[in-house]
Amino acid sequence: MKILKQREAQLALSIAALALLVGWRAPVFLTAPSLANLLTDGTLLVMLALAQMLVIVTRGVDLSVASTLALCGMSAALLASRNPGLPLAFVMLAATALGLVLGLLNGWLVGYLELPPIVVTLGTMSVYRGLVFVLSGGAWVNSHQMPAQFIAFPLERLLGLTHLVWIAAATALAAWYVARHSRFGRDLYAIGNEPASARYVGIPIARRLLWTYGLSGAVAGLCGYLWVARYAVAYTEIAYGFEFTVIAACVIGGISIAGGCGSVTGAVLGALFLAVIGNALPVIKVSPFWQSALTGLVILVAVLINARGGRSKGRQILQLHLNNPARSAA
Repeated sequence: MKILKQREAQLALSIAALALLVGWRAPVFLTAPSLANLLTDGTLLVMLALAQMLVIVTRGVDLSVASTLALCGMSAALLASRNPGLPLAFVMLAATALGLVLGLLNGWLVGYLELPPIVVTLGTMSVYRGLVFVLSGGAWVNSHQMPAQFIAFPLERLLGLTHLVWIAAATALAAWYVARHSRFGRDLYAIGNEPASARYVGIPIARRLLWTYGLSGAVAGLCGYLWVARYAVAYTEIAYGFEFTVIAACVIGGISIAGGCGSVTGAVLGALFLAVIGNALPVIKVSPFWQSALTGLVILVAVLINARGGRSKGRQILQLHLNNPARSAA
């Protein structure tokens, strides 16, 4: 069937096969509570992968996403613990706004100053992570210091699903609309495919990059609150190294690191694939230290598949007459 040849369909089948294989080894993995917990655990990775997808499509990368998450999460925890009377919506909005500002800084450096994205975000990654320590003084914010509603919101249920799942679904829907049905999204793909041509036709590349990194920061800021509230603790090493997991989810989902190619469905499936691996290892009693090795192996395979899929064979347009007897005689 033609649909089975599509990358997303193959990845979805791989996720199902992996889940069934783990379920055969440990039937508890396929129970409703276990699958619901798997879905909830994968929501933050899904949201961050969707934001990262838009960045990678432009031939960029945001290595500061986990540090932005940590700084916004710590800020939200401190704000709520010191001002317990503040409405939860205000705290969430403040975390998102802070992430937006941090992302816009990346976008300004990349878009308007035309600095390499990997260098810019590598630098801001260290700066933002250091600011987490400065802001908190190295101290933790524990669950008993946070308001009850602050902690409860992510795992509260609506129509049987947690708020985390609903927020991730809304993020996926918004990303799908931006990528497929907005001029902004079409411009991002054009920039990733051919920056010179995009500039020639009048696409405001600097402005698009500014807001692409801004969106990445805003999503990371919201995830900062959700992460802290979900685990009921804020500390200086929140989500340490998580940016590589986010990028891995994108690569596994078929988003080309060369830019110009990628889908929302692929980003979601890539994140869910890693979530299944992360949740399956403890169930089948495999050391969690193997998770990094397995993730790295999957990334290498995904890059190989992407490279082979993106390789186009050259087609001869004009015939060569090097050995043409008539031409030789002439």
